[in-house]
Amino acid sequence: MLASILSCALVGIEGWIVEVEVDISNGLPSFSLVGLPDIAVKESKERVYSAIKNNGFQYPMKHITVNLAPADLKNEGPAYDLPIAIGILSASGQIHSDHLEDTAFLGELSLNGDIRPIDGVLSMSIELKKKGIKNLILPEENALEASLVKGINILPAKHLLQAVNHLANKEIISPLSSNIDNYFSKNIDYDIDLNEVKGQENVKRALEIAAAGAHNLIMIGPPGSGKTMLAQRLPTILPTMTIEESLQVTKVYSIAGLLPDSTPLVTNRPFRAPHHTISSISLVGGGRIPKPGEISLAHLGVLFLDELPEFQKNALEVLRQPLEEKKVTISRVSATLSYPANFMLIASMNPCPCGYYGDENRECSCTDRQIHNYLNKISGPLLDRIDIHTEVKATKYDHLKGNKKGESSAEIRERVNQAREIQLERYKGKRILFNSHLSPRDIQKYCHLGKEENSLMESAFNNLKLSARAYHKILKLARTIADLDKKNNINIYHLSEAIQYRNLDRKFWS
Repeated sequence: MLASILSCALVGIEGWIVEVEVDISNGLPSFSLVGLPDIAVKESKERVYSAIKNNGFQYPMKHITVNLAPADLKNEGPAYDLPIAIGILSASGQIHSDHLEDTAFLGELSLNGDIRPIDGVLSMSIELKKKGIKNLILPEENALEASLVKGINILPAKHLLQAVNHLANKEIISPLSSNIDNYFSKNIDYDIDLNEVKGQENVKRALEIAAAGAHNLIMIGPPGSGKTMLAQRLPTILPTMTIEESLQVTKVYSIAGLLPDSTPLVTNRPFRAPHHTISSISLVGGGRIPKPGEISLAHLGVLFLDELPEFQKNALEVLRQPLEEKKVTISRVSATLSYPANFMLIASMNPCPCGYYGDENRECSCTDRQIHNYLNKISGPLLDRIDIHTEVKATKYDHLKGNKKGESSAEIRERVNQAREIQLERYKGKRILFNSHLSPRDIQKYCHLGKEENSLMESAFNNLKLSARAYHKILKLARTIADLDKKNNINIYHLSEAIQYRNLDRKFWS
């Protein structure tokens, strides 16, 4: 007999419907699995055999052929254990159900029939719902994550026997209702606050602008000036995520297997801070079957690179394309996959090996060659892709001893959220989330300059010898500053502030 069971695979960050066809025919006992399976899928034969046998069912001692369709899709992981077992039981006549046509199955089986959790359930659930599948039987541990998708019945099962009894109407599994609104409505509490940083008001202003428009930022200053402390508090002023953004980030973390069991929805913008010893593959993603790297795990959030010149040069250079395209494409022999990489790059560095080049209070002990070699670890093209360059000077004693606190993160975040609302309204219906995502065509439409502003921009372009990319970044930065000021048009003050954030590379790299 022939049975056809629905399941789902992952292709990059998206789900892909897979039809598990099981045919049982007379002949010598054998098990043939076709459809480009990886080792984990091939080994399902042993898990399925033991799970069926250990739960009182009869494993057919005949020729069993299992086909994973479409046949040209590379299949990986243990998620097909449950659908293969259901297909064998159905094809052998041990299960009779009218619900197999509108039910999909996902899950790894243990040898005693327990259904174990898998990765990437959210992407699979979204795809199944798009294709009109009504029911999804899956591991109980993945049920909360899958229930984020409205319009499909999520049926959590602990054991193979429980899934079989449900299909036979002996023990009906109650659907888990969608709970995305409950998780999304939770308030975000932070243990740290930006008002804990004494002084550095100019850097706090730069961080506010970066947060409001998702602009890249680099901080340069001596050791102990507060660069890392400032960067660690950036998440406390980032704009609140929309439900759509939360789902996008959750899909990446689900595929990477980093989603906490107790929190099926990521509601905080990611903040990733890899160590400078990280390899280029770990940074952008890779492996035999490409998996998301740090830049994808920072999607719609922050990638913080502390001590930027200490990173491997090839690791930094691979950031150039994702910073422009907002995605990364990884090619391997077994697959070519694309992952989202729409992140803010926040970097910090010392101006020289000793850290005191240009410092007002301490003398630099480095030679000119040492300084030159150190700064040149950061290439011009990478530096050109960073919107805001800001200097972090050593904190003065008067600031440290004073009890006066600056603005809290909550106050700054309120302004950032207001600027974000202006952007969402302006770009409604477009695939633009922040001002930093504007294309050259969009810049012409939304970043119009008056006569006085044009004159200032022309002067800055010629005197600072800006590239076309830097020109566009200044306009996008000015647009964000105007949004924070709640102004429809970019005026001379907004543009002047945006231009001064491009002077620092001339001080240190010229």
